[in-house]
Amino acid sequence: MCGIAGILQFNSAVPSGMIRRMTEAMAHRGPDAMSFFEEGGLAFGHRRLSIIDLSTAANQPFVDNTGRYVMVFNGEIYNYEEVKRMLPDYTFHTTSDTEVLLAAYMKWGEGCLEYMRGMFAFAIWDKKDRELFLARDRMGVKPLYYYQDGDRLIFASEVRAILSTGLVARRLNQAALLDYFSYQSVSSPQTLIEGVHQLEAGVWKKLTGNKTESKRYWDVAKKAVDVDPADGAGVKKQIKHLMLQSIRRRLVSDVPVGAFLSGGIDSSVVVGLMAEADAARPNTFNIAFEEKEFDESHYAEVVAKKFNTNHTRLLLRPGNFLDELQNALDAMDTPSGDGVNTYVVSKAIRKSGMTVALSGVGGDELFAGYPFFNQYLGLKEKGFLWSIPSGIRKMAAGVMPGSSRGRSGRIKQLLRSPSSSIEDIYPVFRQLLSPLLVTELTTLCSGEPPATAVQQELIKRHACIARLPLLSQVSVAEFLGYTQHTLLKDTDQMSMAVSLEVREPFFDQDLVEFVLAVPDVLKRPVYPKSLLVESVKPLLPDEVVHRKKQGFLFPWNVWLKNELRAFCEERINNMARRPFIDGARLAAYWQKFLAGDEHIRWAEIWLFVVLEYWLEKNGIE
Repeated sequence: MCGIAGILQFNSAVPSGMIRRMTEAMAHRGPDAMSFFEEGGLAFGHRRLSIIDLSTAANQPFVDNTGRYVMVFNGEIYNYEEVKRMLPDYTFHTTSDTEVLLAAYMKWGEGCLEYMRGMFAFAIWDKKDRELFLARDRMGVKPLYYYQDGDRLIFASEVRAILSTGLVARRLNQAALLDYFSYQSVSSPQTLIEGVHQLEAGVWKKLTGNKTESKRYWDVAKKAVDVDPADGAGVKKQIKHLMLQSIRRRLVSDVPVGAFLSGGIDSSVVVGLMAEADAARPNTFNIAFEEKEFDESHYAEVVAKKFNTNHTRLLLRPGNFLDELQNALDAMDTPSGDGVNTYVVSKAIRKSGMTVALSGVGGDELFAGYPFFNQYLGLKEKGFLWSIPSGIRKMAAGVMPGSSRGRSGRIKQLLRSPSSSIEDIYPVFRQLLSPLLVTELTTLCSGEPPATAVQQELIKRHACIARLPLLSQVSVAEFLGYTQHTLLKDTDQMSMAVSLEVREPFFDQDLVEFVLAVPDVLKRPVYPKSLLVESVKPLLPDEVVHRKKQGFLFPWNVWLKNELRAFCEERINNMARRPFIDGARLAAYWQKFLAGDEHIRWAEIWLFVVLEYWLEKNGIE
């Protein structure tokens, strides 16, 4: 796990010191080593967090044994030893996954990606052909940003590294603001900086001279396997096998590996399978609170006791989250309405001595754990509603009682939707600010409230989604939307801010491909994530399986009105002066929130506060 940076200039040498500035801007991503490679118009920089082969021989930028290829790599190739056995003609000088990845590219070119199981973003420079190759992992776990104009390409693990060059204007990309306000983050390939893009998950990009080529080498929506709906027992057996394989892959490390243990189903499955996969006792960490309404440590202790883990109970108070708030906001390379919790938990685990931790994130998305999964099935059963002419449905939505926000507002939006397909329905359910509210508080659109066009197009680019079972269509929409651009992005930027590598077993390619092919009749939850629970049965205690879901439900609503009021008010006032904001309406909305208007959620206010903080900190015009 590391931070990578690079500059390719087609017509001139890279200015002295520029790659160093980029690399130093990501010092938190790799405290163990910083190195560079510079040759004419090409410069690579690397920050290392040592996980596999801790020797200096594995430091990057890494040059192959012929001297032709140079690579910078962020992430882990979990099956690197298996791939290494397929490369008998290459003479290895390290035991690192880095050298295996580079040797695989030398043999198979972009075809090497077919063999890799892991999380990664990397760049390879071919000195002979003067060709630059960039690639990103299938699920989008590791980030890769780039800026390209006619003369150069700049790339890095973080946007702030690209901005540090001074070659990219710190100018806000207003076209991406609608996406941010609607969904609390920005979807690839866009970012909030004009001209800076995200390389999409499962995509590679190649530059030779002034020629650019890119290709999607893996599509999460493409059905990769067939599953017999009559073979329930066989499906569960295969899920258990793939889960265990995923865990074993993610235990590969030359430093101790820990695990987040909340006491919920997903983290408990991860810990239970860690105990089954490895002879060593798992290291587990639970965030505990003295306040009963927040504390879940009892369930974590039940799981820790059952699997005989080296368990650490990290006692925090809700106020710790307030104390760390500014540090968490400073850690945001890109603004997000979420992520503070991840920062605080990651920091506590890192202080306990861990460099690597497994997480249960992704279980809800893969095994239909959110209410929307069943709600979508219910909507599809009422598909006849969309056979009614759109004019009549829109008229019915217009005369329906209730607010245009919240649940009633969502129902009105659904009635106006052109169909009950996943690309029309999912974006409505995942909105944080409704289209009407975006129209009221910003000047980003006029007339008819904006549609959820960005999210719709994101799903439509993966046309094969329609061939999947309905519940899997929701999973794919989640992966393409919230999961990739908020959940995984926050996990990366908040954990790497404290130099902690987080691995997510539920985002294993082989597991994902199989579970997405499972028909609804087997996956539809009888109780929360029943297919997952029954696949690993009798792994989990009933007390954990049937507990009430809790999570980090801290009193942000109260904090914003009290402890954080001055902090928020200053940012709201500054945001109100931005040209894309209707300042009077935003100020009035803030006052209504302070007065206790129950229709206004704290998360809606927080979106504006976080964005303003990020704009000010990074000097964005």
